[in-house]
Amino acid sequence: MALKGIDIFKMSPKKNCKECGVPTCMAFSMKVAAGALPITKCPYMGADVIAKLSEATAPPMKTIKVGDLKMGGETVLFRHEKTFVSKTLYAVSVNEAQDVDAVLAEAQKVDYERIGEREYVEMIFVDYKGDKDAYVEAAKKAAAIGREVILNVECPEAAEAALEAIKDKKPVLNGATAENADAMNALATKYGVVLGIKAATLDELHALAEKMEAAGNKNMILNASTASIKDAFEFAVQIRRACLDKKNTDRTFGYPTLVNVAALAAGDQAMQTALASLFTMKYGSIVVMEGMSYAQALPLYGLRQNLFTDPQKPMKVAPGIYPLNGADENAICCITVDFALTYFVVSGELERSGVPINMFICDAGGYSVLTAWAAGKLSASTIAKFVQENAGAMQNKTLILPGKVAVLQGEVKDKLPDWNVVIGPREAVELVQYLKEFK
Repeated sequence: MALKGIDIFKMSPKKNCKECGVPTCMAFSMKVAAGALPITKCPYMGADVIAKLSEATAPPMKTIKVGDLKMGGETVLFRHEKTFVSKTLYAVSVNEAQDVDAVLAEAQKVDYERIGEREYVEMIFVDYKGDKDAYVEAAKKAAAIGREVILNVECPEAAEAALEAIKDKKPVLNGATAENADAMNALATKYGVVLGIKAATLDELHALAEKMEAAGNKNMILNASTASIKDAFEFAVQIRRACLDKKNTDRTFGYPTLVNVAALAAGDQAMQTALASLFTMKYGSIVVMEGMSYAQALPLYGLRQNLFTDPQKPMKVAPGIYPLNGADENAICCITVDFALTYFVVSGELERSGVPINMFICDAGGYSVLTAWAAGKLSASTIAKFVQENAGAMQNKTLILPGKVAVLQGEVKDKLPDWNVVIGPREAVELVQYLKEFK
């Protein structure tokens, strides 16, 4: 159970020195208990106390890193309680009996940017089918394409051969069971990699996790059952509930979960996509699929991005000038706000028009056009200030305002007398026709 503020206060130096940025040690202790400050912010806390408190105040679900990717670290069951911190990662499955080059080539085709975030298949799940030499070659090819690798293999000999071949990649070793746990744990320790553990029931999985922790391994992921969709869902939900139960936290289940929907719905792309969406929402840290096409990716990554953005922070893009369709200083200009969705929709329509145009993005606090206008974040003054500070090199002095703030036209003209300020359409979808007819 997590420590309370009073428990932390009892171990504090009680100096009330304010060097941590908080007026009193009691207030500091309460903030540490709430997760608002790290215990290390106190310069007078002893090393032994810090070690003890760091373990007790750490999130009940451990953060596991694979390359530049991270999983886990969650503190709530539902996004509206606070926020989710580590997005679901998508993996594509390949095995040595397949045309490995073709599968990997297909996996790399989905790679695009949405609202400032790169969307792509983050991991390759290399599944062992019994041919050790071919499996090692498949692992090498997977490691060579710049994605993180999961070695799904329960044979210690094949696992060691594959690990040795791609040891610099630091793949996930996914395949520890009750029967091979000691050998696989030894390999994970030797090569310094994350260990994935499997069991037929939740009780057996819990016992195996306890055994690995007792052996000193706290760098793990837990596999959801592949016996049925019902069992996989039960595993994912019960594991997450157990570790985040505020009254009876079970840190043994405080690890990320891998869900293999490729095994749950083999050969059925539509069902795999539906299951991937389910386990994106319900606690799959890694979701494995047989493939990822754009038809599957667009809804899945859109869903993921909506779930794993902080609801307390507006989604913003950086203010600045964005030249589109080869625009230079002689192209017309338009201006809008820095709300990411507005940028995404408007820039897409501007690009579709084919007309060279400079898109001005001003700092509006991450609000939409009307919300920013109502809050005073988008006004004649803020527009004029942005243009004066950033658009001095522009030769074309035509500026298109969003139609929904047409009321600002007169005041903007007064503040920017050298500019031809015109009103654009109210909706982004009307921009293509508007620009083609614009003179």
